[in-house]
Amino acid sequence: MKKIVTIIVLLIALISCKNDALNPDHFKIGTFEIPEGKGYEKTVIVRQDSLQIETYEDRIDSLSISWKDNFNYTLKMLHPKTAIDEDPIHIKITSIDKDSYEFEAVIGHSNFVQKGKLIKITN
Repeated sequence: MKKIVTIIVLLIALISCKNDALNPDHFKIGTFEIPEGKGYEKTVIVRQDSLQIETYEDRIDSLSISWKDNFNYTLKMLHPKTAIDEDPIHIKITSIDKDSYEFEAVIGHSNFVQKGKLIKITN
């Protein structure tokens, strides 16, 4: 019985990560968009190396990005303007499609989880 449960869990993990396993760096560099809705303004993101630049409304923010693994990373504002900007943002990728992924974001040690979708526009 334990072997069957283990096999099922491994198959589910493999299926949910299959696109990431084919190209784990696909979402680490390039230009992306978070569409307007679900608590977000339309946001354009440019990632290169450990730098992420976000443009939304009339703001431009620069953040450092640190990847824990292919499904988890942390963002930290380089020039925080408020106390909340000083807290890291923990991102967990929950599902992947060819050129997009769904994510959950948590600021600092908050219990509030913000969900969203990121779409890759260009390499």
